[in-house]
Amino acid sequence: MCNDLEYYHDRLQNYGSLFLGKSTTVSMGDKASGPNHVLPTMRASRYTGGLSVLSFLKCLSWQRPTDASAREVARVTAEISRLEGMEGHARAADIRSKL
Repeated sequence: MCNDLEYYHDRLQNYGSLFLGKSTTVSMGDKASGPNHVLPTMRASRYTGGLSVLSFLKCLSWQRPTDASAREVARVTAEISRLEGMEGHARAADIRSKL
């Protein structure tokens, strides 16, 4: 309960679920309005929110670059890798930059 709901909405960054205003309650979130009552603990709200349907979806990523784009990305990858002291990564990228 607060006078300026937007103050908290605009400034808070790490929470599992935020209930703003007199028209909502945690029990609504737990049972009917959408957010789940399973919330992050042990400071996990820094990188995740509460349990949702997204928790049950598997996110896949894949790459299939063109030869031209792969050469450019390989060049940048090799440069970054060498700056980080990761010569094996740099050499793998060097090989792709010549394909």
